[in-house]
Amino acid sequence: MRFATVRADAGTRLHLRGPNGYVDVASALGRPELSSLTAFLREDWRGLGRRLSESLDTAPGVHVAEASLGPAVPQPGRVLCLGINYGEHARETGWAPPSWPETFVRGAQSVTGPYDDVARPALTHQFDFEGELALVIGSRCRYVRAADALDVLLGVTVVNEMTARDWQRASKQWTPGKNFDRTLPIGPEVVTLDELPSLDLGITTRVNGEVMQEGRTSQMLVQVAQAIEFFSSFTTLEPGDVIATGTPSGVGFTRNPPVYLDAGDVVEVAIEGVGTVRNRLVTDVDPPAGWPWTPATVTGSSL
Repeated sequence: MRFATVRADAGTRLHLRGPNGYVDVASALGRPELSSLTAFLREDWRGLGRRLSESLDTAPGVHVAEASLGPAVPQPGRVLCLGINYGEHARETGWAPPSWPETFVRGAQSVTGPYDDVARPALTHQFDFEGELALVIGSRCRYVRAADALDVLLGVTVVNEMTARDWQRASKQWTPGKNFDRTLPIGPEVVTLDELPSLDLGITTRVNGEVMQEGRTSQMLVQVAQAIEFFSSFTTLEPGDVIATGTPSGVGFTRNPPVYLDAGDVVEVAIEGVGTVRNRLVTDVDPPAGWPWTPATVTGSSL
């Protein structure tokens, strides 16, 4: 199954892709309350999915323009993120591959659509790209063994985990550099695992058509099932939570010279069998004159 969030005049609605186009889930099931992914996952989503699949071949669908696709997970409770999760990426950053998972959290306000314009934050001079596979949790769970982890997974999707490097590295905590508004394109679909040959998937990031990152998800240090096991060790995972699994090597700040994103650039992240997010960078709204909080003005001073 391939789930997408479609924007319409009446708001955003959960759809399932079929041979005749995208099918409105709530309408197909006769359940108006199931118009969002979160609402769908609070129900017996496996049973509902089987019902939908049985009628998908004959269900009337609609063809949707890219611009009408919203974030595949519009309001995740959390986006739990793994950092430094590819060995080559660790080496290019000067880090040793971690012996314990490096993690941080992004909020729902940082999420945006798979083809939306992204405002390059005005307060950063080092805006970077990070193509990643993301996991979408389907069932509420805690203490999930790796052997059982795929049972709680709805599916996978694509994210570009865009980062303000100067904000990320201005302190020991990564939160500010990872949470500028609408800098996490996610989508275009949530793809269930039965649609994929395996979880060894090619991942490619391009900037203005030039390949910057190429890798395979099998190169991750913490693999998909391990990631779910790890995060469920310390927090209850809820339906609709997202886990971003880290990025391969080739990010902008490690290049010589560095490659940072600016207004007018187009960034694409493609994952084999899952889909592509494509976003154009646009100019952000300027902060108030004399705004004091930028790494350039604060670093090296006493607060």
